Order: sequence, then C-alpha cells, then structure tokens
Amino acid sequence: METPDNATEAPAPTGIAAQDWATASAEPQYRAAVVDLLGALAYGELAAFERLAEDAKLAPTLADKAELAKMASAEFHHFERLTDRLTAIDTEPTAAMEPFAKALDDFHRQTAPSDWLEGLVKAYVGDSIASDFYREVAARLDSDTRSLVLAVLDDTGHGNFAVEKVRAAIEADPRLGGRLALWARRLMGEALSQAQRVVADRDALSTMLVGGVADGFDLAEVGRMFSRITEAHTKRMAALGLAA
Repeated sequence: METPDNATEAPAPTGIAAQDWATASAEPQYRAAVVDLLGALAYGELAAFERLAEDAKLAPTLADKAELAKMASAEFHHFERLTDRLTAIDTEPTAAMEPFAKALDDFHRQTAPSDWLEGLVKAYVGDSIASDFYREVAARLDSDTRSLVLAVLDDTGHGNFAVEKVRAAIEADPRLGGRLALWARRLMGEALSQAQRVVADRDALSTMLVGGVADGFDLAEVGRMFSRITEAHTKRMAALGLAA
C-alpha cells in the first residue's frame, strides 16, 4: 500500500491503547467489552465461512468454486484464532458469540443474494463495512487485542476477486450496473443498521465507543467514524464500477 505524500507519523498510543492485555483487563468493564468484541468477530468469521461455502455453489466455473473454497478456509482459520484467544482469557467461546448470533443471522437472511454476482457484491461491501468498523475500534484497544483483531481482519483475497468478476460482468452487460448498485446501497444501509443495533444492545461495547473505557471516543467521534466508513464504501463502489 502506498503512503500518501502528506502522511504524518501516527501519534503514540495513550491510555488503554498503550497498555497490554494483562494491564488493561484489570478494568472489568473493559474486559467485558473485549469479550463482546471478540465474540462478535468470531461469530462474524464463522458466518463468513458458511456464506462463502454457500456462495461456492453458485460459482459459474470450477476455478471460481475453488477460489471461494480457499477464502472460506481462511475465514475459518480467523475464527479459530479468535476462539483460541477467548479460551485463553478464560471465556467460553460459544457463550461469547451467542449474544450476536441472532443479529448477524437476521442480517444474512435479510440480504440473501439471488445470484452469483449479488453474492460477490455482498461479500465485498458487507465484509468491508464490518472490517472498517472493527479497525476503528481496534485503535482504542490494548496492544495484544489490537494485534489479534487487525490480524483476523486481513484480506482473504475476496476483495480483489469480487472487483475483477463484477467489473468484467458489467463490461459484458452494462445493464447489470443499475441492479447491482441498488443492491450495494441496500447492503450499506442494512450493514450500518445492524452494527448500530449490536452496539446498542451491549452496554460494554457502547461504553467503549462513546467514552468510558476507551480513551478519546465520544459521540462526535462516533459520528465521524461512520462518516469515514461511508466514504470508504463510496470508494469501493467506484472500484466495482458502480455508482454509490
């Protein structure tokens, strides 16, 4: 990734972001927030694995099917890293994931793709919005948890794969552009609403976002955070060859 010419060195972490897990977890509310965060991430990775496996059934070629299978395997590896971490901090992984299962299942049920291309757009748009959100939160986490969260958010290759396939399809049939753009806008709205519902339902997570245990986050910053996520979405739409 290229560094912008006007880039400045990131400020040194302060508060919890400058601490390791052993120190930061002494605060019960922070510990609860991290357990929620890892539980939500773990279930999200498990759901991504299941979805990619299902999407592979819609793949038009054997090569596409194999590519999605490889991505699904990467998502499951991320899931295992998160559940291993939950176990290491004396938390039962299933119990940590359970509070988030219904919201994520509802999201996937409400946004079930009708074909191969809609599945690709959903994975690219929906997963990217979630990743942007978790990266924003990661900046306020202790160093150990931050490293893990950023590691499991690594791109599995689905982004470039989706862009290549969707752009090629639109070039072959420009009429697809309008339908897929409408689909992507719907996904954006559903993904943001789902993220907000999840946070609102979990006191520790909401406290982390609006102040409390996380240095520097306040209501105004949460608004700016969602503005940054929306801006990134607009850029991804352009990469797909779709209007935001």
